[in-house]
Amino acid sequence: MGIIDKIQAIEAEMARTQKNKATEHHLGLLKGKLARYRQQLLEEAASSSGGGGSGFEVAKSGDARAVLIGYPSVGKSSLLGKITTTKSEVAHYSFTTLTSVPGVLKHEGAEIQIVDLPGIIYGASQGKGRGRQVVATARTADLVIMVLDATKSQHQRESLEAELEAVGIRLNCSPPNIHYRKRETGGVKVTFTAPPQGSLTEEAVKLLLKDYKVHNADVLVRDANASIDDFIDVINADHRNYIKCLYVYNKIDAVSLEEVDKLARQPNTVVVSCEMGLGMDDVVEQIWYQLNLSRVYTKKRGIKPTFDDPLVVRSGSSIGDLCHSVHRDFKDKFKYALVWGSSAKHSPQKCGLSHVIDDEDVVTLFTK
Repeated sequence: MGIIDKIQAIEAEMARTQKNKATEHHLGLLKGKLARYRQQLLEEAASSSGGGGSGFEVAKSGDARAVLIGYPSVGKSSLLGKITTTKSEVAHYSFTTLTSVPGVLKHEGAEIQIVDLPGIIYGASQGKGRGRQVVATARTADLVIMVLDATKSQHQRESLEAELEAVGIRLNCSPPNIHYRKRETGGVKVTFTAPPQGSLTEEAVKLLLKDYKVHNADVLVRDANASIDDFIDVINADHRNYIKCLYVYNKIDAVSLEEVDKLARQPNTVVVSCEMGLGMDDVVEQIWYQLNLSRVYTKKRGIKPTFDDPLVVRSGSSIGDLCHSVHRDFKDKFKYALVWGSSAKHSPQKCGLSHVIDDEDVVTLFTK
């Protein structure tokens, strides 16, 4: 029996098993097995992606990467052409884009790589079409831009989320507040900081770890509402990606104003019409907001800073991270920095490598 057959057998058993208190642990074990088999599928996709066709894999570049993902003919290629200078092939039939097409969005001094991935189909996470390679490539992104057809039902979004969920991509959420560490001896020790209210119990933890052949571990559950799914994610932490997602509903010119208003009020959502050029500025602004990047301006001693070519770093970056973005050996020569801006207690403030910089700070770096 192949991996896909095993996955389908487990899914069938889960579908016919009634969900109640008595079957909670049994379903948890099935979910654990499902996660393992899905990971094996993903590893197969990664190992075969080298021969997956010319241009499918795109080298990561720029200050951040966002990927366009969606079903065929929703307007991904059109959107790429509107917000970057790249022209991806556009046509009124499915599967126009057959390889990954990269573009560059220049905004606020940053260069953001936008990758148009081929359209995926239902069952992509199990290998239909080239879905496994597409969703595996999505794991390398800092932001997923899910392009949806405003004329289609909500089922389109839900099924896409399910495909990404199946390969370990968690959209718009944080890692579970559970500490897990393997040990050499001592058995399994489970501690809850508060009485458990969710499906995760001490018995469920031990059963799952036994199924994963882990016999010695420390588990600290800080979230009283933690579920069995949360703990499965913690066990498979190396294969889980927590990525922000921006939902872009295209073709709003084909639906009523009431429907547009309803869609626009959803969290992390932008409504657009690529054909009419509506909402493009909103998409760009939301991409910048979701990526949460910071611009840092450098200043040479005795010279006024220039504000046309900032260094772009992740929000919450330190002076040390800034040095690394200049050159990976710059830290070794670093002496101190002078910082002007909202992160400084006074201007300028003399700072070390650990000082956290804010957006639009001005920095002078001094070397030994």
